[in-house]
Formats: sequence, structure tokens, C-alpha cells
Amino acid sequence: MATYIYAKQFFYEHDVKEKGYLEIRDNGTFGQYTTEKPNGTIIDYSNYSIAPGLVDTHIHGYLGHDVMDNDIEGIKMISNGLPSCGVTSYLPTTLTASADLLNDVCQTIGQHASHIKGAKIQGIFLEGPFFCEKYKGAQNPKYMSDPQKELLDKWQDSAQGWVKKIAIAPEREGSVDFIKHAKSKDIYVALAHTDATYQECLEATNAGANIFVHVYNGMRGLHHREPGVVGAALTIPTAFDELICDGHHVNPISAKIVMDCHGRDKTMLITDCMRAGGLGECQSTLGEFDVIVKDGTARLVDSGSLAGSILELITGVQNVVRWGIATPHEALKMASLVPAQSVGIDNVCGRLDEGYPADFIVLNDSLELQATYIDGKAYYTK
Repeated sequence: MATYIYAKQFFYEHDVKEKGYLEIRDNGTFGQYTTEKPNGTIIDYSNYSIAPGLVDTHIHGYLGHDVMDNDIEGIKMISNGLPSCGVTSYLPTTLTASADLLNDVCQTIGQHASHIKGAKIQGIFLEGPFFCEKYKGAQNPKYMSDPQKELLDKWQDSAQGWVKKIAIAPEREGSVDFIKHAKSKDIYVALAHTDATYQECLEATNAGANIFVHVYNGMRGLHHREPGVVGAALTIPTAFDELICDGHHVNPISAKIVMDCHGRDKTMLITDCMRAGGLGECQSTLGEFDVIVKDGTARLVDSGSLAGSILELITGVQNVVRWGIATPHEALKMASLVPAQSVGIDNVCGRLDEGYPADFIVLNDSLELQATYIDGKAYYTK
């Protein structure tokens, strides 16, 4: 006998469906939505709303573990913990590091990604190492270089095809050819930690790059005589824009400018969360750097620069609604379907549509998480 989720509303791609029933098939996929009470087992969430599981395409760690630890047990802990943030799919994200360590991390994830429980690994995001030193942020400049196609191929081979996204600085020599090569391998290219001009960004996106990483952070800003990377992120219509909406990385008005200029259908919420996420105030590390977590931020001990975030994605959703810059429907879409579309995984996550894996979240009227389901089974409950 089929199972149905009964709720007050359902957040679909183009609209919010009112009170009704959503079928969960025995194989863990969504069936049809109906307003008529069906025959079957009813799970009553009549006071709550249902949305697609969130998709975090830029996250380094959680609960004391970091992707760069190259520890599969740590990756399992991250996957196990992320449903408490509403996340059901994610891209484990690396940092700028030695080519050998990146190769080892790719190999470790590639060997295990398909059978880790909890939030589903949908690919690997290589954040670096082909960046510019001027906007290094919390990335280690000693490993930065011009992009090398051979290294990307090696990492992808080691990952058994799991590399999904790589970020580069487009002003580095050979970037356009590298972007074209990556796209030929079905790897999405993002622009980050860069001092590029608007024209260099335009050439990169014309070659196939399609994502601006954590807009405003780690990039040349907007100037009236040189629009720079921020100007490109605001105006190039084919690209997607990442935003860290923790209230520290980007002012709410600045986030609204991105959403208004570029469109909420092309703006995605990410966390850039590092290992200290979920641990409260503490001392921590990011890559080879010491970090202090205090007052809601993670900062490098030596410079005070922001070192990723401790943001949970459901909190980012709540923030943009609370700031009055997005509706609940827009906010949830920016944290699920839009990031999935940015890296071509919207065929397996980010929707409540029939036939999709039944990965979804249960929310109250304040968008506070009540439960997270994966493949139709409750994985986290408040």
C-alpha cells in the first residue's frame, strides 16, 4: 500500500501547491500530488510545509571534520550530520593544496561516494588551486598556479569521474583553453579568488564557465570604470551566482542587489561551511591555517580574515526571508533547485516531481526544520 505525505503546502519549482497529499513510492521516489484523500498510509504533517531537500554545492566540512582530512570516516560524519541542516545532497569541497593531496582526496571520495549514508554526495567541488594570490582569502598561495589540464585529468581519473566542479581565476594563463577542456569532460567551471577584469570574466563564461563563487568575497569589486568580477556576476545572464547569506560575508542589501540584478532563478545559497560548523564557538583549522570561531564567524587567527563560514543552509534560507529580500518559495528554490541546476544534477535532486528521489524537508511557518527525509525515509527529526 502506498504512503502519502499530508501537508498544508508543497514547494514545487513554479508554484506552491496548497493542502494535499504527496505519494511516496515503495522504491523511495515521489509519486503524484493530489488534493483528494487517497487510499494508503498517511503521514500527517498537516500543520507543516514540504520542500525539496536542500542542495549545498559548496561546503568544506561540518561537525569537526573537513574534506581535506582525507578521512572517509570524517566524510561519513559530514554526510550523517548534514540532514540536520536540511541538506540531502552536496558537493564535498576541497581547498587549495598540493596536487598530491588533492589527488588522494579525490581518490578517497571517488571510492566511497556512492554508498555513504545520509546526505548524498553528488560530486566533488575542487575550489582551487588555480587562483590568484591577491584574492587568496583563506586559501594557501604557495600552491597556486596557472591551470593545468593534465592535473585535472589526473584528479578526475583518481575520483572515478566524481569531480563535478572546479573553480579557477580566469586571468591566469591558459584559462580559456582549460575551461573548454573541463567542459569537454563534463566538469563545470566556476570563477573565484580572482582579480580578473570584466572582459576576462566574459571570455571565461563564453568559453563555458558558468558560476561565480561566493559573490563579493575573494574577487575584484565593482568600479564604475572597470566592472570587474562583481560587475560580471551581476550582469552575465548565463552564469549562476553563489551567495553566503550568514549576515557576515555579505550585507543583506548587497545580497538583494545580486538577486535583483541577476535574478533569483540564477542566484544560489551556499554555506562555504568549514569543519567548525555545528560546534559553536571554538578554536579550529581550515586547511593549514588556525581559525577562531566567535560571534558567528570563522576567522583566520593571523589576519582576522573570514575563513569560510559556520552557516547551516537552512539558516541561510531563513535569513533571506527574514531580511525581506526573498519569499519562502524563492529562498527554498535558491537553496535546492538552483544550485542543482548550476552543476547539472537537477535530474536527481532539488525537486518534488514525480519519479525523483523522495528527498525532502518538513518546515514550520518560520521555516524551521522539523524533519529531513532521504529516499522516502525519515533520516533526521527535530
